[in-house]
Amino acid sequence: MPPSIRDHARTFVHAATTPLVPADFLDLVAPLRRGTDLRGRVEQVVPETRDAATIVIRPGKDWAGHVPGQYVRIGIDVDGVRQWRAYSLTHGPRRDGRIAVTVKAVPDGLVSHHLVHDLRPGTMVHLEQAAGEFVLPPGGGRYLFVTAGSGITPVIGMLRNLFPSTDEGVLHADRAQTHDITVVHVAPSHPDSIFIRDLEALAAAGAIRLVARYDDVHGVLDVDELPALVPDLVDRRTLACGPAPLLDALQRLYDDKGLELVTEQFRTARVEAGEGGTVTFADGRVVTADGATPILDAAEEAGVLMPSGCRMGICYGCVLPMREGSVRDLRNGDITTAVPGESGAIKIQTCIHAPAGACTLDH
Repeated sequence: MPPSIRDHARTFVHAATTPLVPADFLDLVAPLRRGTDLRGRVEQVVPETRDAATIVIRPGKDWAGHVPGQYVRIGIDVDGVRQWRAYSLTHGPRRDGRIAVTVKAVPDGLVSHHLVHDLRPGTMVHLEQAAGEFVLPPGGGRYLFVTAGSGITPVIGMLRNLFPSTDEGVLHADRAQTHDITVVHVAPSHPDSIFIRDLEALAAAGAIRLVARYDDVHGVLDVDELPALVPDLVDRRTLACGPAPLLDALQRLYDDKGLELVTEQFRTARVEAGEGGTVTFADGRVVTADGATPILDAAEEAGVLMPSGCRMGICYGCVLPMREGSVRDLRNGDITTAVPGESGAIKIQTCIHAPAGACTLDH
């Protein structure tokens, strides 16, 4: 098409679609095309337990892929507000190009409850590229995975990549031949154990050694029992994912033994609450928050649209500059202070900080 005709056609299209532009219509008919904001279309929502579901997504053409164990940040509109959360990808690269995450609905979890119970196939979600360092190192070796609850999700991605399941059963791929893997998995009960069928199938096929511990049968796991459960523990490299109390206890055990421990957690442990305070935003709005509530949660509750991501201090998707005032880190109690004319603006993670008195954020 000659340039003059192309220009006239473009002018006509723009005029005919005002106030929309052609890109808006392309988003309607081809939202997964290259060169646009990365999105995905939900294709399946598969229940795993009564409060967990696997969500299969067809990502846009600009999806760059992932390494098993990494997570993806998903943005979805809930009650008219776009919320972002991070979830581990529960598989290796798939031939069909789809990606999947498994979500456990947590108490008071606005997004997790929506994804597990209300999400429908066909829904469009926003995506970011995969990220995270909790991955299996290259090469083989002897490994121990310690997982609890939804902490199994990044690990199942690594295991599925090493040992794909087929109609004939578990396939021992060449890449898995040099791996010797033991999995200690903790769950409240067998019915509430996400991916327990996968783990049991891998164990039955001889791909892994599985040590399953259920609170209703064995009681809460005492990490001091771990050397008895895994006699060759000192000869294995350990990767652990689960709630903060378990990981903290494991870290103490491994420090005492002089062993390396690689961890990833989905929910942060928090110290005793402080007194709280007020948060003033650049537009003049003031939000009051107690010492136990993250600034992110308090601001959203007050109707302030906030950037967010994993909500546990890992992805840094919620960072904002603090111009003055003090905040308290809910994980360890540390106080961070910005002094006008001295320190300048200090970037803080709003998902893990509460106000410690008055503070002002540049947002």
